[in-house]
Amino acid sequence: MHITLNGNRYELPKGVSNVQQLLEHLELTERIVIVEVNKEIVQKDDYDRPIRDRDEVEMIHFVGGG
Repeated sequence: MHITLNGNRYELPKGVSNVQQLLEHLELTERIVIVEVNKEIVQKDDYDRPIRDRDEVEMIHFVGGG
């Protein structure tokens, strides 16, 4: 299954079929992340939302520094 992730074509590995699994795969579960699927923001309580072939996913995570 292929999605667009932050503007780039990305092939999802087998077993990754929702937002939570994608965050786990990308090792972003310990970060504050804003997730948007098909131009709709996904709330943390809805991370079980399925990801389908050709979905457009945008993720923004914050990096500290100074």
